[in-house]
Amino acid sequence: MRAERVPLLTKLAFGSGDVGPAVATAVMSFFLLYFFTDVARISPGAAGTILLVTKIWDAVNDPIIGFLSDRLHTRWGRRRPWFLFGAVPFGLSFFLLFQVPPFDETGKVAYYLVVALLLDTMFTVVNVPYTALTPELSRDYDERTSLNSYRFAFSIAGALIAAVAHPIIVDTVAASSDVQTGYAVSALVWAVVCTVPFFFAFAGTYERHSPEEERALPLLEGLRYAFANRAFRYVTAIYLLSWLVVQTLSTLIVYYLTYWLRRPDAVPSVLLGVQGSALVWLFIWGAISRGRAGKKGVYLLGMTAWVAVSLVLFAVQPTWLIEVVIALAALAGVGVSVAYLIPWAMLPDVIELDELETGVRREGTFYGLFVLLQKLGLALGLFIVGQVLELTGYVTPPPGAAEPIEQPASALLAIRLMMGPVAALVLIAGMALVARFPITRETHARALRRLAERTRASV
Repeated sequence: MRAERVPLLTKLAFGSGDVGPAVATAVMSFFLLYFFTDVARISPGAAGTILLVTKIWDAVNDPIIGFLSDRLHTRWGRRRPWFLFGAVPFGLSFFLLFQVPPFDETGKVAYYLVVALLLDTMFTVVNVPYTALTPELSRDYDERTSLNSYRFAFSIAGALIAAVAHPIIVDTVAASSDVQTGYAVSALVWAVVCTVPFFFAFAGTYERHSPEEERALPLLEGLRYAFANRAFRYVTAIYLLSWLVVQTLSTLIVYYLTYWLRRPDAVPSVLLGVQGSALVWLFIWGAISRGRAGKKGVYLLGMTAWVAVSLVLFAVQPTWLIEVVIALAALAGVGVSVAYLIPWAMLPDVIELDELETGVRREGTFYGLFVLLQKLGLALGLFIVGQVLELTGYVTPPPGAAEPIEQPASALLAIRLMMGPVAALVLIAGMALVARFPITRETHARALRRLAERTRASV
């Protein structure tokens, strides 16, 4: 099969399209639950429930948007109009999520539920069609990994900048005003950052798929075929387990540093350690995956390092030097980069196998389900953390508290367990699935040859 190379400028434009979703996901992962409990001052259980209810709606809108993007025909293509026209509503709904309305707790819960549903819908509108561009830019096995390397370079860089700069902006504004205003100003900054890159992605990418050749399946039939695909079931389980740990630990880091180590000032440094390391290792793993190790070998190596870090984090004591925790965060980034890169690099290969078996290309359906899993991991992480904190007696800080309050030993132990042994067990389960993943470079090449033969025979 002739390699289908993608121009550098197209890779850069494609990569820029993940800045907005990455920034929104990073700020929500690291700070949303903390914002709900310690700034908006609603209970952890109610905060987690908001996100879980949102995912019930998510289970509906993600596959629908994917299905619709498969069938949309415009002069700009099937995918690109979605993130062109959805960019501004996406940024606006993100800004609204980090405002504190003048309501009682019941009114706040209702407000955040409505805004979270709106944000989730707009996230789907921009992100599902965007991610479905990947297999349309190239069918080359290794070029797809390269595309995802560029995409996640922008993604991790955007997440890194947002995660580090957000608390700095909040603290700077809060010093002359209050923390609620700090969150509002920071949300405005990131809302703009979430919006603008989509216009560059629209202008710099293309769609190679020919709509005239499409024979799309009905929505429910398409979902049935997707989950009938053994390789797809594997890759979805791998991604869900990986992303669940990413989101759970992202949510817990602020609580871990604030209440266990008593070092809230170290949040930017620790986040810089993990996200900066993940950015560097993204390119290292991309290069290694093109060798004998392949995608499966890279995943197993990266997750082994992450499991080791999780176990050590449980043992860390407040008396330890904070530099040790920053070093551990950098080592965790070795595995975090794999969680970003490998499942998304596996998915286009699964789509080719599905096309071989069904005769239909349905990127939108597959990517809609995958984005659903990404947001499900975020919601489950927030929900699980919120419920565990509620059950273990977490105390919501009173208004005007200048220093971190003392939390009960049960809540602190729960935070450490979720950061350590629980996360390690979930990662190990993902490694077991990767070892059994049925698609390799060789099987993918055979599938492409058969697809090419089928195309020649139909001409």
